[in-house]
Amino acid sequence: MHQNILSTLDREGMKLSSIKKRGMAFFIDEMLLSLLLILSLGDSFLESKTVEEMIVLTNQFVLEYMAVKIIYQAFFVMQYGATVGKIIMKIRVIDTKTLQKPDVLVSLNRSFVRVVSEMLFYLGFVWGTMDLLRQTWHDKSAKTLVVDA
Repeated sequence: MHQNILSTLDREGMKLSSIKKRGMAFFIDEMLLSLLLILSLGDSFLESKTVEEMIVLTNQFVLEYMAVKIIYQAFFVMQYGATVGKIIMKIRVIDTKTLQKPDVLVSLNRSFVRVVSEMLFYLGFVWGTMDLLRQTWHDKSAKTLVVDA
């Protein structure tokens, strides 16, 4: 199975993205979304006097933040085949069957499982570092790969 996918990628001139590029894209996306959260809660953050107050404030909006992450990931992957971080790092998400950007359902599946993986101590991301195709849990669930753009 893995060999078939690898030979198909090779035949199409595609290369799996490195863990380093994926990590940098992840970092960029997380910083962007964190900045969005801070800006949306701006006045409340400015009124916070301690780090503990900031933590309590962000914990009050954890469900909304997770929903934003799901929508952000799903929209950008469906629309562009990549999030802002992936675009900057010149990598993209493809469907393993079509080798094209994922459709709506695949993108939603991928983004939902991604958030679940984050809640489980990022174990799904760690899995991707040991997988031959570098597929994280959300990639396996959605049947996607991340390749160089």
